[in-house]
Amino acid sequence: METPEALAVLVYSDDPVTREKVKLAVGPRPAADLPPVDYVEVDTGAGVLREIDAGGVDLAILDGEAWPTGGMGLCRQLKDEIEDCPPVLILVGRRDDAWLATWSRSDGTLSHPLDPIATAVIAAELLRARIGGLPVRRV
Repeated sequence: METPEALAVLVYSDDPVTREKVKLAVGPRPAADLPPVDYVEVDTGAGVLREIDAGGVDLAILDGEAWPTGGMGLCRQLKDEIEDCPPVLILVGRRDDAWLATWSRSDGTLSHPLDPIATAVIAAELLRARIGGLPVRRV
């Protein structure tokens, strides 16, 4: 697979502050060997489905605490319905809630408060797998 000029990262939360924290944690380029990131911010579940269905998203970061549509249910739906679903990273309220993200079939889990180093590392791993055409392993 050819390396794109920029990577599309979808960030979903009903809370604009959470979306901003995610963007700051991932940064403009999560790793030196990756292209820069273009963010697609979405604040509704319908918006997530529309963007993923349209294609072109390299990584989706979904807020498991979003209301009224939580990121875990959306992730499960995406994994069931989208043939070439991009990797999905779920944000959970507490580290102890990470097991719930397993049910959603997410590719990775992060908990609040976000650790910017861990966030960038996990995002970079998932993006490398996506653009490299490699199988995504759960992180």
